[in-house]
Amino acid sequence: MAVLDELSGFEFEDLIEDVFRNLGYENVRQAERTADEGRDVLMEEVVDGIRRAIIVECKHTGTVGRPVIQKLHSAIATFDFDGPKRGMVVTTGRFTNPAQEYADRLQEKDDPYPIELLDGEDLREIADDIGLDLYNGRIEILCDETLRPYDPAAGIDAPVAEAFRDIENIDAGDVPTPHSQVTFRPVVAITADTNAVFETSVGVIHRINDRTRFVVHAERGHPQIADTDVAPLVTENLHSTVDLDVDQFGEVFDDIEERRFGQTQTEYKEWAVERLQDSHTTTVTYTGDNNVTYNKTCEPNRSDISVQSIEPVYLPDVRQTTKLQEYTYPYEYYAAGPSRVTAEDGIHRCVHCDTSGVNDAYTYCPNCGAIACNSHIKTERLEREPVCTGCAVTDRFSLKTKYFYDDENLKAFREEYADMPLHEKVMENKLLAGGSAVTMLLLILGLLVIGGIL
Repeated sequence: MAVLDELSGFEFEDLIEDVFRNLGYENVRQAERTADEGRDVLMEEVVDGIRRAIIVECKHTGTVGRPVIQKLHSAIATFDFDGPKRGMVVTTGRFTNPAQEYADRLQEKDDPYPIELLDGEDLREIADDIGLDLYNGRIEILCDETLRPYDPAAGIDAPVAEAFRDIENIDAGDVPTPHSQVTFRPVVAITADTNAVFETSVGVIHRINDRTRFVVHAERGHPQIADTDVAPLVTENLHSTVDLDVDQFGEVFDDIEERRFGQTQTEYKEWAVERLQDSHTTTVTYTGDNNVTYNKTCEPNRSDISVQSIEPVYLPDVRQTTKLQEYTYPYEYYAAGPSRVTAEDGIHRCVHCDTSGVNDAYTYCPNCGAIACNSHIKTERLEREPVCTGCAVTDRFSLKTKYFYDDENLKAFREEYADMPLHEKVMENKLLAGGSAVTMLLLILGLLVIGGIL
């Protein structure tokens, strides 16, 4: 265990806090520094429905003797906790025989305050189980759990089919199977408590008592806080994860990519503490005993912030592309079974302008495959079906522009137009025909007035 010996005492205690959090203990935090500048770790466990407190003594030393075990036993007895309690001593070195015998006797006599001993070799075994890098004392993230990349009850194509139901002039059932790819992106859900009290000579001027939970994208580079709609998708589905089985998902998706966690769990913890320090720092104005107004910056200490949990999981980023004649429509979303958060919606977007979003109306053009907004969709004159302005062939009849699928349809209508009687030709521009009728009526009325008839 020579590598752990290179850590400082406080670094070792920070490490042990992370170790127990990874082992599944709850409410893991460090106690206040003691007179000898050491810090115990406090935590809790639930066994058979009963919550029990655990007081951990960290000894970054070569040998731990019986007096340390006796002292912890007394500390457990006086520790304020409404329920059963036990102790634990963790060291980078080893325990003397008297220390081990004392702990064994507590177990044999069913003492109400038993003490478990973990030496350097025990830590090495734990390290193998949780991915502890003994070379720098940091917790590596080992994760093979993911949120569900699709809803098995509905199928992988269900989100795209649902999106196409809003598009006019196309049946979602006629949409070709999209190309589906999934990228499993690492995220961590962090829960932390901040408790701090700021006092001056006039008393308490500011308190912080806050629990914060946020989700962080955990790929390479600086951690990024997840959007407010992505975070609950993760936290609300952490209880229903599945194994990241590439072979199984390969039968469903065309392409699969798994990204790696960019930093260690320890680094995400340190980053979270720094972020919470910054976010909770505020300037408080108060009046002193001399009736003078003061401004004080209240910044919580690192010891005021306790990271309760760091839960790694993979977040499926699904991208499906649908090919319709000349156009390809992407639809990308973060998935958690039947729930999803849309990242890109290329289906509800006009191919000819910036109009986008599910609140607008869109129509499919069967002539070229375009999805267009109402401003770029016209009625094809010959077949009376939608056609977009991007592919339509145009010509003017009765001073009005008409839209056609192709030159052949335009030619056919020209021949039809040539055979129309005059009144039908005029009706090809109803606005012009209506205006002409009104003008003629006004002209007749004017003549009647001039002639003295009216």
